[in-house]
Amino acid sequence: MKYPKIPVAQSIVALCEAKGIDHVVISPGSRNAPLTIGFTQNPNIRSYSIVDERCAAFFALGMAQQLQKPVALLCSSGSALLNYYPAIAEAFYSDIPLVVISADRPVERIDIGDGQTIRQKNVFENHILYSANLYSEVVSEVQAADKKIQQKQWESQKHNEREINLALNAAIEEKGPVHINVPFYEPLYDVVDEPTVNPLQILPETEANILTEKNLLHYANLWNNAARKMVLVGVNQPNSVEQKFLEKLAKDDSVLVFTETTSNLNHEDFFTRIDTIIGPIEQSANSDEQFKELQPDILLTFGGMVVSKKIKAFLRKYQPKQHWHVDEKKAYNTYFCLNKHFETSANNFFSSFFPLLKGVKSNYREKWIAVKEKRQLLHEEYVEKIPFSDFKVFECLLKNIPQDYVVHLSNSSTIRYAQLFKLDPSYKIYCNRGTSGIDGSTSTAVGAACVNEDPTVLLTGDLGFFYDSNALWNNYIPKNFRIVVINNGGGGIFRILPGNKNSENFDKFFETVHDLNAEALCQMYNFEYQRADDLVKVETSLESFYQDGERPKLLEIFTPRKVNDEVLLEYFRFMRG
Repeated sequence: MKYPKIPVAQSIVALCEAKGIDHVVISPGSRNAPLTIGFTQNPNIRSYSIVDERCAAFFALGMAQQLQKPVALLCSSGSALLNYYPAIAEAFYSDIPLVVISADRPVERIDIGDGQTIRQKNVFENHILYSANLYSEVVSEVQAADKKIQQKQWESQKHNEREINLALNAAIEEKGPVHINVPFYEPLYDVVDEPTVNPLQILPETEANILTEKNLLHYANLWNNAARKMVLVGVNQPNSVEQKFLEKLAKDDSVLVFTETTSNLNHEDFFTRIDTIIGPIEQSANSDEQFKELQPDILLTFGGMVVSKKIKAFLRKYQPKQHWHVDEKKAYNTYFCLNKHFETSANNFFSSFFPLLKGVKSNYREKWIAVKEKRQLLHEEYVEKIPFSDFKVFECLLKNIPQDYVVHLSNSSTIRYAQLFKLDPSYKIYCNRGTSGIDGSTSTAVGAACVNEDPTVLLTGDLGFFYDSNALWNNYIPKNFRIVVINNGGGGIFRILPGNKNSENFDKFFETVHDLNAEALCQMYNFEYQRADDLVKVETSLESFYQDGERPKLLEIFTPRKVNDEVLLEYFRFMRG
């Protein structure tokens, strides 16, 4: 086994390995050669080569999302590092641990006109948990013989070891992105047969915050005296909340549980399609009266970001008296009435809170369960009568995904359509909702598929897919990976929003009309390609789409650009009943 000669490179690799970071995504470069050598020579670390740094970062994010532990990212100096920023922002807001390691020029080379040199120190400071700025290390025989230089080298090494430890521990403890910036002097490619450092290891602290009865009694009393409680759940990892707690919530007559598609929580009495409850009320003549009947006294939230704009608008206008959020790390004042943050996990909270509760007589749940059942019948009636459109395609796609699939949803229209349908509870649902951007959905799904034994499908729109098409430029995509592209010839979501939809300016600068298709990309990246432009062809294609094959597969479905918005908008009017 070979090791990079530069001590700081040895320390980074050794500490990553010691802390269980065993996946690293590397973008080719020269300045990062010492670390590339160190990671790729280590038999306990799996290294991946992804050329496009923006794709590489989302690829690593997808891996960390599935592995539930930090994944390292490594790039050269200069603008390469800046291409990581979209994924870093997503990781920051989605609490996904990424360890970003950037090679740099020594400090005296910054801002003097050297090539591939920018100001890398603290470059991600607004969206990073920790920035470790390491010292350069000069390795030469002459300097090694000078005792003063030896002392400076020793001090530099100890500074670097501490900073590396603090950065890696932050990623582990706080679940988010950290940045380690390491300047290297040349030569970069020299190796040694044995390690020359034994870096100090500072162990991370991962103890859970335990709540006491004293801490909770006041809030339990409020809960026990409230006839209308709403639990709203955002993004969650699959199987992250114990089923016994879900059962208790579901059977409480004074509680409504509203779950997003990305919550990965399932119960027949939960309200899994929030917009089918809120949207029709917005269209009603007596909307104020209905919203006041839905307005909770207490709102309890947990999980990550919430997709539904309708529930946000409702809760901001019809605010609860109490809003509590349960999360180990942070609490956002999304509805402008947050007054308590329980800094613990949902399981820890419920295990301490539920023993203090008593039954409350209420017709809150019964009333809205009846509304939900009525809306389901209207939904089924509407789907049967609509023409071929995005809505019809999603109805067909979402009921034909095989059980136990990992389902990645791209942003914009895709995640919003998915919110309107009942999904098989065996699916594991993911979407980059931290920043809600379209830029890395495909790369994230590819990275996730590489470390998950379960088969993965990505449902995406055309703009999101073409924007991130370099995601397919790697050698790691498994044969059972599937992509469905709904191609409506542009950014169809903009046709749903208010504005003049029939002007050249709208077509060009908002909807971004195009006539691209994915067939040539599939030929280039060795995907099996299928296309469909009516419902019969979609259904026929799906009969074989999920069957085993020798290559990953892509199904492209072409829908009518100027029908989709009217079908969706009419849906909420129809659902009033």
